[in-house]
Amino acid sequence: MNEPLKLLSPAKLNLILHINHRLDNGYHHLQTLFQLLNYGDEMSFYSTESECITLTPEFPGLPLEQNLIYKAARLLQQHTGCHFGCNIQITKKLPQGGGVGGGSSNAATTLVALNHLWRTQLKADELAKLGLQLGADVPVFVHGHSAWAEGVGEKLIPVDLPHKWFLVIKPNTHVATAQIFRHPDLTRNTPLITIHTALTQDGQNDCENLVRSLYPEIEKAFKRLAQYGTPKLTGTGACVYTECSSKAEAEQILADISPEFEGFVAEAMNKSPLSELLTR
Repeated sequence: MNEPLKLLSPAKLNLILHINHRLDNGYHHLQTLFQLLNYGDEMSFYSTESECITLTPEFPGLPLEQNLIYKAARLLQQHTGCHFGCNIQITKKLPQGGGVGGGSSNAATTLVALNHLWRTQLKADELAKLGLQLGADVPVFVHGHSAWAEGVGEKLIPVDLPHKWFLVIKPNTHVATAQIFRHPDLTRNTPLITIHTALTQDGQNDCENLVRSLYPEIEKAFKRLAQYGTPKLTGTGACVYTECSSKAEAEQILADISPEFEGFVAEAMNKSPLSELLTR
């Protein structure tokens, strides 16, 4: 068997998430600041001569054909007419439905990895456009750079964000993203801001108050983390995070709140390994 291509499929945080207005197609115009993290799922890719796509392990309760990893591989096959296949292995560390982009990151990592292994030679913008069919957060992971995003999240401008450490915790609940964006009480009229404002002033997550009111476990997490810093929601949740002054501080807070909450410590990362793979 050929040597596997091993890649980190990183997490992201939304440092701000402003919802400006609802679009005619039912989606929302957003402004958000994506921070990539050096923590994520570990993925290995093996190219095969057959067109078959396999994933190990499969996700309990999720048919293979509905998994974003499988969808991404099949989409690249169909778009390029490629006749190769792949075996994909994943060590899952990121929580599903946590707002840290696990599924979108896995899909983006699959697109970039297989584009490299299969030598389909698509540019980053082409891969990002394909990825947008799978989810609004996929393009930022394809490009592999922390970014300012607008539209539904597909209009990206890379930014270099300050070095920070974060503690991210996952309350024992799952947030239905579609429910939040359909909810009549969601804030949808935050004025547009510039990148400069986003980078120099504190913004908010327009989903936060609604999510906290609907999910008691998330409200509990906010109150617990508030003892140590300023907790924030990423995406629509359920993950809650706080900025820390050092790795040691983040690890100490995590030790203090365990086993009440599960979580992880991560370092800010402006470029992911995918950005390097795209330039080879």
